[in-house]
Amino acid sequence: MLDICLLGTGGMLPLPYRALTSLMVRCNGHSVLIDCGEGTQNQIRLIGWSFKDIDLICFTHFHADHISGLPGLLLTIGNAERTEPLTMMGPKGLAKVVNSLRIIAPGLPFDIRFIEFDEEEPSYEFFGLKVDAYKVSHSVPCFGYRLSLPRAGKFDVERAKALGLPVQMWNKLQHGETVEFEGASYTPDMVMGEDRKGLSVAYCTDTRPCPVIEKYAKDADLFICEGMYGEDDKLDKVKEHRHMLMQEACRIAQKAKPAKLWLTHYSPATPKPIVFQDALREIFPETYICKDRTMMELKFSDEE
Repeated sequence: MLDICLLGTGGMLPLPYRALTSLMVRCNGHSVLIDCGEGTQNQIRLIGWSFKDIDLICFTHFHADHISGLPGLLLTIGNAERTEPLTMMGPKGLAKVVNSLRIIAPGLPFDIRFIEFDEEEPSYEFFGLKVDAYKVSHSVPCFGYRLSLPRAGKFDVERAKALGLPVQMWNKLQHGETVEFEGASYTPDMVMGEDRKGLSVAYCTDTRPCPVIEKYAKDADLFICEGMYGEDDKLDKVKEHRHMLMQEACRIAQKAKPAKLWLTHYSPATPKPIVFQDALREIFPETYICKDRTMMELKFSDEE
């Protein structure tokens, strides 16, 4: 299961009713944060989620509206009595940027481990969650993310019995281990069915449309994408600043076919993005204009 909360939906500068960009995902007792705009820690307090469980922070890029909330958040995590190391990942220069911000957030009771991307499409795994990053097209180096929770096939009891394997060995096979019994080796594929459909969330902001976004949004349970403006006559402006219209995000979703599209990262010049929703649904029917703290619980298909 994945718990998802779009903490802040604003771009450029915060508004009284709209915090800056951040997404939080809970999985297997751990939390992942993507971006940390101004006001992020206040949004987390409002939804009542734990600061101490944040084990991974992913940054798309280093513009202020995506990272300016970090010093205060780090102090709050420290005050939550965290002592375990915290991992951060993002484009080259991450450690330099974060350590500069830490001048006003010194003396943390936990270490920070940095992962800086050497590739355009790096892939990692944390606490059973696959994290794929992919380089997009912004005015500075910028990455989108796809978080995937895979799901193994069902354990076939009858096959295990037919092989004569003791019950005590079943758990190891279910968890991907090879076992030895009566001089023979038994591998998980001998007793496990095919992998079942997992869960996935794709996320990108601050970019022009590019094929790699469609690749990582393909068939996702949820695709979260920036929609800076909803007016067609703002196309030249978003091209100049390397952003995206809501309509362009919907066309990506039309090709990638995620189950749902959440729009975010609205310009402060767009006070009521909801007025565009009906027209956008003519392009991609499962389009949602999100507000701060929009939440969703993703469950495996047979748990819904």
